[in-house]
This record gives sequence, C-alpha cells and structure tokens, in this order.
Amino acid sequence: MNVLVTGGCGYIGSVLVPLLQQDERVEQITVLDDFSASSPRSLFGTLGDGLTFYEGDVREDGEVEPACRGVDTVIHLAAITGADSTHDRRAETVATNVEGTRTVLNAAGTAGVENVVLASSCNIYGRASSRDIDESVEPEPLNPYAETKHESESLLREAKAEFGFDGTALRLATNYGHAPGVRFNLVVNQFVFRALTDRPLTVYGDGTNWRPFIHVRDAARAYRHAALAPDDWSREVYNVGANGENYQIATIADIVSREVQSVDISYLEDERPGPSYHVDFDRLAETGYETEWTLREGVRDLRDAFRRET
Repeated sequence: MNVLVTGGCGYIGSVLVPLLQQDERVEQITVLDDFSASSPRSLFGTLGDGLTFYEGDVREDGEVEPACRGVDTVIHLAAITGADSTHDRRAETVATNVEGTRTVLNAAGTAGVENVVLASSCNIYGRASSRDIDESVEPEPLNPYAETKHESESLLREAKAEFGFDGTALRLATNYGHAPGVRFNLVVNQFVFRALTDRPLTVYGDGTNWRPFIHVRDAARAYRHAALAPDDWSREVYNVGANGENYQIATIADIVSREVQSVDISYLEDERPGPSYHVDFDRLAETGYETEWTLREGVRDLRDAFRRET
C-alpha cells in the first residue's frame, strides 16, 4: 500500500511516519508538509528508500496533486491547531483547515485514491452539559479550530459521495506525550515542562472542565489502523480515546504535580476555562483498536525524556 501523510512532520506525523515504515503492508510513504508549524527534524531516521517528501501547502492544487499520484490511502493531518490561538487567526484557519481539506479531497478523488482518513477532534463538542458524549451528539464548536474541523467532516462526506472512495474522520481526544515533533501548547505537555522547571501550574476557571486525553503514540496507531484496515472503520466518524482517560483539568494539574515534582497550582477563576466535554468511546471498540497508554504513564515518560535529553 502507498500512503500519503499530509502534515507528516507535525506532532502526530512524527510518530506515525516511522510506524508506517515498520508496517509490512506499506510499500511507499509520501509526506507533504510546508514546515509552517513543524521542522525537518521530525524526519530524522526516516529518509531513504520508501519515503518521498514534498514541501508543499495543502491550500495549493499544484502542490497537492503531485503528492497524491499513485497513492492508495491519504491520512490528512495538515491543519492549523492550537484551538485557543485560532480566535486571532480565523481567516488563516479557515483557509488551511477548510479550503486545504477541500483541495486534498479533490486531489485524492481525481487521483483515484481508495481511502481517506481525516484528522478531526473531540474539541468540536464545545461545552457539553451531559457526560459520556458519543458520536450522535450534535457538535457545538466554540472556536475557529473546532468549527473548521466540523466543516471538514462535511467536506469528507460530500467527497465520498462524489468520488466513491472510503473515508472516516477520527475525532481525537487531546494529545499529549513525548514525540520528535512534540508540541507545548497542549495542557499536559505544558504542565510537565512547567513542573520540571519549578514553575506553578495555571488552571483557567475552577478546573472542573472535562477533557479526554490520548497519548500521541496511541493517536498515531489509530491513524495507521484506519488507513491500513479501512473495512474495520466503516463509520463516518469515530471518537478516538478511552473512556477511563477523561479528566478534569484540576486533576491533570494534581497528577503532574505528583508525578513530576510538587509545584504550586493557581486557579484563575475569572478566566473562561474553554471547552468542556466528557466523551464516550464505545463505538471505537467496533474497529478492534484500543489505546495502550494511560495519562500517568505518559506524564512519567515525558518527564523522563526531558531528564534524558538535558
């Protein structure tokens, strides 16, 4: 199988590409990235036979179309992330996350791609009052990032009908954990770094808002599974995470303080805490995929990675 990974040098891509290289079902990998939020460092150890790299922007037809030629499956990760920051980057976020997705889907359809796996997010659920939100709950996105992910799911649905390829959207829990392309605008990773550098952990609001979390290596495994075994992922959307990995932000701060080192935790109760969603992942069991990491294990692993590398 030949696989294209857009945004393959990003956080998840930096783990996914080596996973694909190790899989005997994969013959060729193509990576498309414009380095706007990533680095060639993510490709250390991957270049050579079996991997082709294109530097390109998913918004540009002429840069996406060559990357899609001869591809069986597309994993579309490229996006502007960092949900809070997109309030100040709405036009850019729409251009990349919506129009870029449209460009990728059209190029995939024209090239005869058989399957598309789209990166979506549980962030699209917004501030849900109910617990255990499953895929039947109507999303209520609160920021441009979530809005564009929701719209991208609609684009995938339309492209499947137009071009006839298989496709699914993975609504991932919030990522964390050590990876070559690790990001630090994510709450767990940021808290671990702050604790290691003996700084307080700042919680917006009272810390009671819920989020599900998934280790970046489990996220990469989910994308590989959906790309290489599409018959197992027959639904339009899947929440991807684990029921036991829903946490309140105050609990995250407490876990980091216990597992890394004891630091002060401050609460800015006058600040809006952002989205809150407690998610149900039962549908995911239909695919045969399940996560392997717990948050405590991931926190310890990231802690140890910092200590090994400094």
